[in-house]
This record gives sequence, structure tokens and C-alpha cells, in this order.
Amino acid sequence: MILIIKMTSACQPPDAEWRPLKVPPPAGSTDCHVHIMGPFDKFRLSKQRGYTPEECPIETFQGLMKTIGIDRAVIVQGSAHGNDNRVTVDAVRKLGESGRGVVLVSPDIPDNELIQFKEDGISGVRLSSTSKAGYGMEYLPLMAERARELDWLVLLHFSNIFEIIDLSASLEAIPGDFIIDHQGRPKAEETISSRGFQTLLNLVKNTENCWVKLSSWYRQSNSGPPYEDMRPFIEALMETRPDRLIWGSNWPHPNFRGPMPNDSDLLQQIIDWAGSADLTQKILVDNPVRLYRFQENFP
Repeated sequence: MILIIKMTSACQPPDAEWRPLKVPPPAGSTDCHVHIMGPFDKFRLSKQRGYTPEECPIETFQGLMKTIGIDRAVIVQGSAHGNDNRVTVDAVRKLGESGRGVVLVSPDIPDNELIQFKEDGISGVRLSSTSKAGYGMEYLPLMAERARELDWLVLLHFSNIFEIIDLSASLEAIPGDFIIDHQGRPKAEETISSRGFQTLLNLVKNTENCWVKLSSWYRQSNSGPPYEDMRPFIEALMETRPDRLIWGSNWPHPNFRGPMPNDSDLLQQIIDWAGSADLTQKILVDNPVRLYRFQENFP
């Protein structure tokens, strides 16, 4: 008898050297892409996961929020926990009115379970063409309709920017709000003139329900910190549709093999690339308020 053991790669921990920004971000600033991992004695990891993360509970992230000036957060179910979304629901509950969540669920999940998620502060569902523990784009029409019935958004995580080309007609047909994760995952060497990225620009320009999340550009960079080879992509999106952009840190940066980014630096970088207080306000505050239905006036 041969025993086969599935091995998963261990993740490096996030950079814990947090520091306040020289100029605090605007009140109500939102990190729209956070993964919570554990504690593992309460929330077990999925056997189908593709990586093994460090334990990064919501309390640790709340410490990061306080230090760098983030007031709100959207918790995205990490594939390491599979579709056991208790870890995300728990985090959203602890954030209260300052938290929202996006779950990873089976396409055949009963309606009553989705309704319960909504009552728990969940705002959307995620599909992924790259996650080993996720559900792919073949379920897009079904899940987009189920999300519409709940007034939810659909979060789309692509393997690469070129997937958007073949799916453009399906994306245009989505009845409600949807978000393209990580600026569609273009690689720095593909340039902003690539057909994939131009398809993304046209999509966000010509529709009212397509949003793009500026996040995880460090993964797509060839140059490494400070990731200046990704700046043209971010700036092209800012110039094309500033009212449809949100930002996310991707903390704790699971399964990243390069030099671990610093979260203070990532927040400062998006502010620097925005280049103005008005655009910073839109990306960090106003757009997330509209998309996730946060209270407009932050205390």
C-alpha cells in the first residue's frame, strides 16, 4: 500500500514593522482586500488548500489598522480555509459596522445560507480561476444571478489579464456590481498596451457596474520594491475611471515568494500614485462607501 501525502507550501509571515504614515490617510479609509487566517484551533485549514499560511487572526489585523490609519476593512475568504467561511464571518462581526465580507461558497449552496451570510455582514461572493480551493469562472452566470438577488457584488480573481478577453461578453452581461481583483493580474512585461489590459480599460470605461481593485501589484512586478514597473498600469486605471477604483493591501500576502512588502509602504504608495487629495479620497473612502454601502459619514 502506497500512502500519498499532499504537501502544501508554507508561507512566510507578513512584515510586522508597521508605522504610521507621515500624513494620515483620510477618515474612513478602507482596505478592501484582507485575508484572515485562523486561529487554527478554532478555524481549521482546508485539506484542498494550495499553501499553508501563518496564523494571522483578525486581532492582529486590527492592530495594523490602528497603526497605519485604516478605519474599515473588507474581509475576503482565503482559499486556505476553503469554503468554511466561519473565519470571515467572525472577523466581520468583530469589525462591526466597519467591516464587510466576501465569501467562497459552492454554487449549489441553499438560499437560506446565503441569506444568513447577508445578515452577518457579507456583501459578495468570490470566483477564482487560480485558487485550488475555489470555484471557477464557469459558474459566473449562475453566481452573478444569485448575487443579484441578494444585492451582492461578485469578486473575480483571474489567473492572468488575458482571461478577460474571452470573458468580456460574459462580464458585460453581469446584472450587478462586479470587481476585477488585482487590476486583472497583468505582468509588468506585458505593458499597458497589451490586448488584455486594454480590454480591461475598455470594460471599466464603458460599463457602470465594473470595478477594479488596485492591489497585489507587488506580485506582478519584475523590478521589486518600490514596484515602479507597475505604476503605468495603476495610473492608466486612475486616468480611465477614478470613480470605479478601490484599494486593498492583500494582507497577510499569502503564498508570496518575493521580499515581503510592508503594509505602511503599500498604503503610502497608492496615495503617492493617486497624486491628489481628491483622488485619494475617492479610492480609499468614497468608492468603497458606495460599493460596500458603508455609512457615508465616518465618526
